[in-house]
Amino acid sequence: MNDASAGRGLAIQVDGADTLVILSGDWTIGDSEAAAAERETWLDRQGLKAIVFDTRRLGRWDSSLLVYLAGLRRNAVPRSIRFDDGGIPVAAQRLLALLPESATAPAAPTRRPGLVETLGVAAISAWIELAAVTTLLGGQILQAGAASFGRARMRRADLLTCIYDAGIAALPMVALVNVLVGAILAFVGAIELRRFGAEVYIANLVGIAQVREMAPVMTAIVMAGRTGGAYAAEIASMQASNELDALSVLGVPIQDYLILPRVLALTLMTPLLYLYGSFVGILGGFAVAVSMLDMSPELFIAQTRDAVTMTQVIFGFTKSIAFAALIAIAGCRIGLKAGRSTTDVGHAATHAVVVGIVGVIVVDAIFAVCANALGI
Repeated sequence: MNDASAGRGLAIQVDGADTLVILSGDWTIGDSEAAAAERETWLDRQGLKAIVFDTRRLGRWDSSLLVYLAGLRRNAVPRSIRFDDGGIPVAAQRLLALLPESATAPAAPTRRPGLVETLGVAAISAWIELAAVTTLLGGQILQAGAASFGRARMRRADLLTCIYDAGIAALPMVALVNVLVGAILAFVGAIELRRFGAEVYIANLVGIAQVREMAPVMTAIVMAGRTGGAYAAEIASMQASNELDALSVLGVPIQDYLILPRVLALTLMTPLLYLYGSFVGILGGFAVAVSMLDMSPELFIAQTRDAVTMTQVIFGFTKSIAFAALIAIAGCRIGLKAGRSTTDVGHAATHAVVVGIVGVIVVDAIFAVCANALGI
């Protein structure tokens, strides 16, 4: 039995369990039959098992033909009708294979996490990060001990380069910042102490404040900005270019080869920069007190010598070591966990600077509380 339903370029012949779709003419944009698959009623005829095509008289075609074929196949799949595309052009077969056989279900709306879930995820993430930082810090302590006996897999050239970058190269910036801070302390102290006729204690104020607080904090902030951010950017760029993966494949320990030289260099150089910063900071206060506040150089030196004790120097020196370790570990850790795009390199550097500065202030507050409890 033949049942034909014909339109411009389209004819349907149903013969038993097979349905022959005859396509002829040009199937281009604007063809009214392009969406005919959406309204085919013959697909509901009982007994239909397959759809075959005859395209011997097919002319030019474009995406409108694919729209019709995809719609016809989409309607045939839920009816368990076999869609035989052997009769259509090979190019159309390949393009049709790229389209899904059935309509994709709309994506389910994302569920907003509740407060408990958000807090739980944040707590777990913080715990994982704390464990990673602790592991990194412990590994560096162990490797530093091994390096002291010459057993660490670290190149001396890398260590010397890092020492230069974290030491000599940082001298101008550390000197500029601490000189200005010392001068500012002298100006501010003079304004307040002059009310009580105690200008002689400007040297005490500058010396104690510089050695105990300002020199270690300002030096650490400078190092966090120029060195901690640089560490994060360098390691993040190696992460983005897959250099870290290459080192791991070659069996090169990343902690020895990359992290240890940077941590050692910054931890060794920052205390020395602190001493240098303390000296130039007091020198800045000295210049202001002598040139602008009419204070004799001998009196300033004598007051500074009496005010600044070795206990305060050791206290500031210890703080500078803690600050340096914090900045180095934070910069290296942030670089290691950075993404693999070039944008992530900049984000890692910025994050390392922020974490370093905030961490320095937090650790300084902890030292202040401990010093107060110990009476230092």
